[in-house]
Amino acid sequence: MTTMTGRKRGGTSTRTLTPLPPTNSPPLLPFDLVAEILCCLPVKHLLQLRCVCKSWNSLISHDSKFAKNHLRLSTSNHDRHDLILVSASLFYLSGCPISSIFSSAASFTSFKWLNNHRLILNLKGDYIGRVTTCDGMVCVRIDESLAFLCNPSIRKFKILPPLINPSQKYLQTSFTLVYDRFTSNYKIIALSVRDYQKNREINVHTLGTDYWKGIHDFPNHHLIQGPGIFLSDSLHWLPYDGRSGSSGKVIVSLHLQKESYQEFSHPLYDIQSETYNTLGVLRDCLCIFSNSDKFFDVWIMKEYGNGQSWTKLLSVPQMGDAYIYILTKPLYISEHDQVLMYFMKRRKFSLAVYDSINDTYKIPEIQGNIQVPMEGRFYFPYVYIESLISPFFQD
Repeated sequence: MTTMTGRKRGGTSTRTLTPLPPTNSPPLLPFDLVAEILCCLPVKHLLQLRCVCKSWNSLISHDSKFAKNHLRLSTSNHDRHDLILVSASLFYLSGCPISSIFSSAASFTSFKWLNNHRLILNLKGDYIGRVTTCDGMVCVRIDESLAFLCNPSIRKFKILPPLINPSQKYLQTSFTLVYDRFTSNYKIIALSVRDYQKNREINVHTLGTDYWKGIHDFPNHHLIQGPGIFLSDSLHWLPYDGRSGSSGKVIVSLHLQKESYQEFSHPLYDIQSETYNTLGVLRDCLCIFSNSDKFFDVWIMKEYGNGQSWTKLLSVPQMGDAYIYILTKPLYISEHDQVLMYFMKRRKFSLAVYDSINDTYKIPEIQGNIQVPMEGRFYFPYVYIESLISPFFQD
């Protein structure tokens, strides 16, 4: 808003414009309200908004309370649940929203690369038990004594401290990333095998420290392949008999706070059949996935710790190739009881959406060159929730 003033000089009239102080400036929002609004945005937009001002940059990049609130909203928002793919012998990351796969109008699924440099590390060894995810972070095993953490959404990663002295050797190690609510921190639990007879070792690394702590007296001497399944403050493993190849009679669990072990039975312990059984979690319930060359079954423990509550959730015809049918597994169940499944067909990564109510399924076409197999490599999918949680997390 301006006013005009005038004066005469030698008979000539002149006018000047004088600005007035603004009277209708928009009010400043309380910073707490700004943080609440920003918390509703996807990570991609938040990263762009860091350059607005120093306070926004500090909030988005360094405030652990803001990161936790954002994670809580992302967990409840199914549109922020992604499916990421990791190559078997190299570390690649690509992903797409799971909601787009379930969309009835979608006849194809397009994956995008989640990192600028597709190749991050050359990984040694086999692919089994290589990756676990938790709260937007991905833990990747490099070898039997070394792993690294990364958050592909914010493009940060760190190498974890070595598990053992270089002079020592492990035959096999699996790393599992979990969140310990009792200490409000993230932990990596390493289960290592020194030999195929008795020696099993559990070591725990707490994020922000530079050491591993051992938990002794692992109760089961059968083989354990792959990372543990975390649920109800406990980590779970399904041992199996290395000679017969069948799963053991019990599930072994480790309670994080008590640092104590427990064993409980599962519904397939007395079934003598050629099946490959693995543990998983669906809808916050412990599950057993049972693969045979003809069918794929999902058993669910409706009440945690109650062996009588095991129920067969679904049974579907096997879709994968006969010689790699053990790779078939469910990844996600939608709000409408649709099951997203993964399988390999003609050495190609494939997805299927199974409608458990109507007993039908669809196989979306996969785009983005993901379906083209590289020499000797497979792609393995994992459910991922975008977040601001940093591998350098400190509460």
